[in-house]
Order: sequence, then structure tokens, then C-alpha cells
Amino acid sequence: MEELSRWSNKYVVLDCPTDMAKEIVVSHVRDISLGRRTYHYLLSGLIMDDRWESEVIEFGAINITGFRIVDLNRRPVKDFLDSWRRLDPMTLPGAGRDSISAQAALMYDAVAVLVEAFNKFVKKKIDRTNPKRPGTPSSSQPANVSDPLDCNTSKGWVTPWEHGDKISKFLRKTEIEGLTGQIRFNNDSRRHNYTLHVVEMTVNSAMVKVAEWTDEAGFQPIAAKYIRLPTQEIERNKTYIVTTIVEEPYIMLKKPEPGKVLVGNDRFEGYCKDLADLIASDLGIKYEIKIVDDGKYGTENPDVPGGWDGMVGELIRKEADIAIASMTITSERERVIDFSKPFMSLGISIMIKKPVKQKPGVFSFLNPLSKEIWVCVIFSYIGVSIVLFIVSRFSPYEWRVIKLNGGVDPAMTARGDPSLQHPHSQPGSLHAPNPCMANDFSILNSLWFSLGAFMQQGCDISPRSMSGRIVGCVWWFFTLIIISSYTANLAAFLTVERMVTPINSAEDLASQTEVQYGTLHHGSTWDFFRKSQINLYSKMWEFMNSRKHVFVNTYDEGIRRVRQSKGKYALLIESPKNDYVNEREPCDTMKVGRHLDVKGFGVATPIGSPLRSKINLSVLTLKEGGELEKLKNRWWYDRTECRHSDKQDSRNELSLSNVAGIFYILIGGLLLALAVALLEFCYKSHTEATRAKIPLSDAMKAKARLTIGGGRDFDNGRWYGLQS
Repeated sequence: MEELSRWSNKYVVLDCPTDMAKEIVVSHVRDISLGRRTYHYLLSGLIMDDRWESEVIEFGAINITGFRIVDLNRRPVKDFLDSWRRLDPMTLPGAGRDSISAQAALMYDAVAVLVEAFNKFVKKKIDRTNPKRPGTPSSSQPANVSDPLDCNTSKGWVTPWEHGDKISKFLRKTEIEGLTGQIRFNNDSRRHNYTLHVVEMTVNSAMVKVAEWTDEAGFQPIAAKYIRLPTQEIERNKTYIVTTIVEEPYIMLKKPEPGKVLVGNDRFEGYCKDLADLIASDLGIKYEIKIVDDGKYGTENPDVPGGWDGMVGELIRKEADIAIASMTITSERERVIDFSKPFMSLGISIMIKKPVKQKPGVFSFLNPLSKEIWVCVIFSYIGVSIVLFIVSRFSPYEWRVIKLNGGVDPAMTARGDPSLQHPHSQPGSLHAPNPCMANDFSILNSLWFSLGAFMQQGCDISPRSMSGRIVGCVWWFFTLIIISSYTANLAAFLTVERMVTPINSAEDLASQTEVQYGTLHHGSTWDFFRKSQINLYSKMWEFMNSRKHVFVNTYDEGIRRVRQSKGKYALLIESPKNDYVNEREPCDTMKVGRHLDVKGFGVATPIGSPLRSKINLSVLTLKEGGELEKLKNRWWYDRTECRHSDKQDSRNELSLSNVAGIFYILIGGLLLALAVALLEFCYKSHTEATRAKIPLSDAMKAKARLTIGGGRDFDNGRWYGLQS
């Protein structure tokens, strides 16, 4: 049996007497290494009439199917058992019980059939004298019926009794209502028209009837009404041993006050300690906390008694009565111990090192739009300006006539404004004989118009032609959308400090090899990946199993590895532990992604323990009353060492580093403007000096006096640039 698959269903047929069947089943289920709940026993023969529940009630994990012929619901059986249980078992072995075996019931019915047959035989008043036997002397008097019959077969012959055939006929015609049902015989002296009951005893269930078999109708299943095994009473004067394991925040060693020594349960604190107090108070029992000897939760280990180590092994070996810890409910553990309803729901989560927050760059205000958009905007700006220049040149509505008769600013002529187009105008002349044609949209003015519209500031010139206005309208609409989108995204990009996490889900872990990941060696999470049939988790298991160093022996070792790996290691850990660690200093870890599965922590007891149902009800009551949620908040979030509120407040305001680039652009633009103005000053001074045939220094001095004087020389009519 040990060579068979441990967790596959196995069906065992036992063909043996009742006592031997009980001994085999009980001795087998005590051998934990073979398991219990995967075995189903079929007991041949009529050996299920006896009370099996009283013998194997502590082994509620077995499945048994068998046959029963005594129907306890029939009136003759009830009347018989009322008298049966009142008899003295010392005088009459087997009596004084609430049940009777099939062998005893059949013997009882057999005697009843004989009595009924002989009664009918006596009532017939048949001559019951013995005839003369062969080989005996003749006698005038017939032998008496009380004379013994010679049953010695050594002589080679046997003389049958004269009345034997008649009594046999009376036996075949007998019909009575016995303990085993209606008793009738056919012509072949075989019993017929009787019923066998198929009964079943399942996990934590009393024996129930699941089918009937008759020699006429055959096998007929019926609806089974399963009944739970009667619960045993809790011993109130007993101190129960609670095994657990030291792990924050479930069980922790309490630091004593100076000069004070802690003893007993006062040495510990934590979530499971408070949970044990609540359950013990609800059940009215006393308990003592015991730390598991080997520091393990419980895995199969053939080298230790019972086949399991850790807390599971202590429950199996009856070294502890209860296990209250962060122990996951699994099918393998459920086969050898009992769990209550989960007191905490959880799942496998991913713990990574919290990435360092990226400092915003000086040009972070450009982030709302991608680089591609900014490049397209620049080319659009240049293209619109060129198109506006072209359509303005070709459209006659953008040209206008200007007469230079003294009504035009002489500075316009002095600047050599290209908008004044006249072929006969001479430089240095204030008057021209003919009017000039002017166009406001030169290439520079077109660029200026497009820039003013993009900055939503407008311009002092506007297109008058239909084509020019179409260009202006589409450009205004374009800038409206771009500026609105930029403004909307700017708030999010500048007010939230973004953290770039390399891993956000299990899919991210499985699709890369740079960040290694692992879990607790031989834990429930390790077992989950090892057995998973999902492609994603199978791929992750292959990665971890090929790199044995990614597994850790304790959660503390894994957490320390996450913190020291600089983001190159992720730990697959149960979500409550993940949440707790993230609230502890130095607050450099975080949980990412969704839970990979759904499971729960449960309170464990040995199979058949009277505490199981009581603890189960207590856990449900605490959950419905919100006590378990209060406990979690107390030990997880109320004791947090990380300040989330301050960080949230700091993210609601901008810092200088967020917008420093804007100031750099402003300063750069001002310096560029000063440099261009200086170049214009020098260039214009050189032009005027050449035209007026004066030294450059004199022209620069005159230009400087004009600049500093604010145009007073011009007002006085001394315009140095137009001297003859």
C-alpha cells in the first residue's frame, strides 16, 4: 500500500469476522503514514449490525461501507433490544448492549423457527414412536420416541428418523417475523424474500443507510440522511496544550518590565495569543502555550514518529491539543488533522523592495507630452507660419497702399522695413513720389503671429483674406486642444511623485530573469507552486526549482534578502505577513500585484477531538461579531511604524525642482534677447556710420545717446541717421 499513490482513492475489501475487521481498520488508521481519508473499506458479510461508532468514533476520518440485516426501526427489534439491554452482561455475555450482532440475531431467529416448527408438529398429534430398527430383535412393543437415535456412521449406515421428513416440511412452511426480518423458505429449503441494508460510515458521520438489496428486486439506492457523530464533552478541569510558533505578529515574546519576571502565557503576545484568549473564554477552558520544538509548521517526514513534523506532528502524536498559529489549511494536513473554519483569509502575494523615488528633472514640465508630440508641435508651428506667409503673398486682400508723404514713421524707412515695397524709393529719403505697397505678413511676422496664437496671447496683426483666416482658425483650434491637454496632464505629472516599479504582477516575474524570486522552503506556498497545473505558476516553479538558492528557510531570511538585494529579489509570501512587514521600519518593502490564490489560516486539532466543533463555532462567532477584524487592525495597522499621512501631504504641493526648467528657459530667453539687442545695436550703428560716412564710434555714441535719452534727440529733429 505504501507503494501506491498516497493521495489517490483506494478501495479495500475485508472478508473477515467483525472483531478482526475492527482491529484491522483501527490499527490501519493509526498508522498515519498511510493516510486515512483516501481509503474506503468494503466489509463483506453481515458485520455492520454491531455499533461501529462506539469503537471508531475517535477515528472520524475513515470511510466504511457494509451490510446489515437487523433493521433497528422495526418494532420487534426495538422490543427485543429493550429487554436485551436490561440483561446482565456478566451472566449472559453479549447482553446489556444497545445492539446485537447479525450472528446472534440469526441464531435467535433460527431457534424461533425451530420452536414454531415443533409446535406445529406437536399440534398435529402425529405418532411419534420409533419403528423397529434393522438388526434389532423383534418386539411386540414399539420403541418410545424418547429412545436415542443411533447416529453412529462408523457402521456404514444410518437409520433416518421416521418423523424427520415431516419436521423438515414444517420448517419449510414456517413463516415468522424475526429480528432479521420476514422469514420464509422455498421448496429448496432456502430463505427468500429477505432484505439486506447497505450502510455507510463517512468522514465525521454516523452510520446511515444508503441502499437496500432484496433477492427479488435487487439493489435499490435510497437518499441517505447523514448524521454527524455525537460530540464528546469538553473536560472543564483539564489544561489544554496549545502549540504554536514564534512569528510576528502572531506570537511574539513579550519584553518584561524592569524587575518583573513573566511566567506562563504572560510571556507571549500577539494576534494568536489574543485569539487563544477569546476562544478559551468562549469555551470556558484553561490552556497553556507551548512553542513547537522543531520550529516548523508541519510537513511529511518519515523519519519522525507519526510521519509528520512540526505542529502537525505534535497534534498527531497527541503531544498538543490545539494548534493556533499562522498555519495554512491544506488538503494534505486536513487528511491527518482537523481544522476549524478559517479565522483569516489570505493569498500568496509578491513582496519587493520599494523603489527609490525618482527626483523630478529640471525639465519635468515637458513630461505631460511625449517627445514625439513636442517635435510635431514645432514642425506644425513652422509649417503654419510658412503656409500663412504664402497665402498672404498670393492673396490680393493682404496687400495695402501706403503713401510716404510725411505721414509714415521715418523710423520705418530707416529700419528698411520690407513691407514697404517701392522700386524708386531711395535710402535716406523721407519722401517718395509714388505710393508704396505693404503686406503685414512677412516671414517674421507670420512666425510671430503663429507664436502669439500658440501662447494664447494674440498679436497686433491679423489676416484679412479668407485663406489667411482659415489658416488662423485651424491653428487656433489646434493650439486649443494641445494647450488644454497639456494643462490637464501637467497637474498629475508635477504633483505626484511617481515610483517606477520593475515588477507589478506574477506575469512580470515569469517573463524576466533579472529579478529572482523564491519562497519559504517546504511551506504551503512552495507546495502550491510545486503542484500547480496553471502554466504561469508551473513556469515560475521551473525557474525557482532550477535555482535552489532562491528558497529561504525562514520568512525573516527572505525579508532580509529582499531588503539587501537592491530590487533584484522578490519574495512570494502570504499576504498578512506581507502587509505587516510593509508597516515596519525601515518601510522599504511593498506588496505588488494581486493574490495568486485564496486560502485561510485555521485552528487545528487532532482528528476526533471534542474541541473541534466547539472551536469552529467560536471562530464563526468571533468573525461575525467583528472581533477578528479588530484584532487584525490592532496588530497590523494600529502599530504601524511608517508615516503615510506625511508623505501624502508632501505630494500635494510643488517643489522648486519640479519647475526649475521654466526659470532656466526664462533666464536663457532674457540673456538671448540682450545678446540679440546688442548685435542689432552694433549692426545698426555700423550701417548708419557707413551711410553717413562718420566714424563707427561716433555713430555708436549717437545711438547710445538716443537710447539713453529716450528719443529726445529725435524729438528735437536731430536724427543722426538721416544727415546729408
